[in-house]
Amino acid sequence: MTQTIEVEINDAGEIRPVNSKVILRPGKAVLSWPANDEHYPALVSEKALEDWLSPEEDEAWAYLQREK
Repeated sequence: MTQTIEVEINDAGEIRPVNSKVILRPGKAVLSWPANDEHYPALVSEKALEDWLSPEEDEAWAYLQREK
C-alpha cells in the first residue's frame, strides 16, 4: 500500500516526519518535493486552514461523523 506523509529535511539531509505519530520503518521510499509552495496548493491550503485543527472545531463538526 502506498502511504503519503509530510516530512522535513534538515541541513544534514536527514528526513523526519512532520507528524510525530508517524513511524518511518527501515527500507526504501520515493521522495519528491515542490520547487515552491505554489505547485502544491494542498500545502498552501493547510497553512490557511491551520486554525481549524482544534478540539473546538472537532466538537462543532462531530455530528457529521459516522457512528462507530
